[in-house]
Amino acid sequence: MKSGFVALAGKPNVGKSTFINTVLGRKVVIVSDKPQTTRNRINCIYTDKDAQIIFVDTPGIHKPLHRLGEYMVKAAVQALKGVDIVLFILDAADGFTETDEQVAKIVNESRTKTIIAVNKIDVAGEEKAKSVGELAKGMVENAISVHYISALKGIGVFELLDKIKEELPEGPQYYPEDMITDRPLSFMAAEIIREKIFHLTRQEVPHSTAVVIEEIKDRPNGVLYIRANIYVERDSQKGILIGKSGSMIKKIGTLAREEIEFLVGRKVFLDLNVKVKEKWREKDFIILQEIGLKHDIK
Repeated sequence: MKSGFVALAGKPNVGKSTFINTVLGRKVVIVSDKPQTTRNRINCIYTDKDAQIIFVDTPGIHKPLHRLGEYMVKAAVQALKGVDIVLFILDAADGFTETDEQVAKIVNESRTKTIIAVNKIDVAGEEKAKSVGELAKGMVENAISVHYISALKGIGVFELLDKIKEELPEGPQYYPEDMITDRPLSFMAAEIIREKIFHLTRQEVPHSTAVVIEEIKDRPNGVLYIRANIYVERDSQKGILIGKSGSMIKKIGTLAREEIEFLVGRKVFLDLNVKVKEKWREKDFIILQEIGLKHDIK
């Protein structure tokens, strides 16, 4: 059996999480059209009869504006160390940007063999995508191949998957074949709630929000009770999240509950509470302990 770890590298919003969800055939990691949706390093597990691939999804590498951003970038950079392959994903529609160049330098520092994937070819077209691919190949010292894909539409994704399998070493099966992530339910539930906030709110609100699961317990009637705190930085953001007569928080709760119920296969009671924690993105305790980035950096 082929097996190993593949770290995804790229700037924010290039489609890393969409790629993983397409490969696994179901949504494991949250996605949105806003950059920096992924905050934590997440192991996502693909298994078939020939191979087991542990994809390490990472935050997008960007210029941080606060302590949270600094820790996110640190987690992304450290994820590239000690893996078998780096999968460097670029956005064909954006062209080869200065941030892509910075990511390429970080990829080179990992000294790991690298596969380049130019995503969103359905949007950018073949000519522009090829230009991005050639520039990236010229920048990445350990590049072994370039692939042109649309993660959203599945174009070229499984040819890329075959190449990854080909390059992996022979090895053990690290996880049971029915396991698709090593993250606990508390993490997955918090991420689902946060995704709904990203989808339903605008401007600074999504990025100013943290979700912390305070309690999960079985009720005698068979319902799974989940209590979550949603932290924001200002009272005005709290007002937006709650909405007129509680309309926004109700919408967030309904959508999140339905998805969590699908995940766990049972009825869920979701208890959401919005609280203000000023400048939480600058506070190490919240970032490392409550959001859990301490597990992603060493």
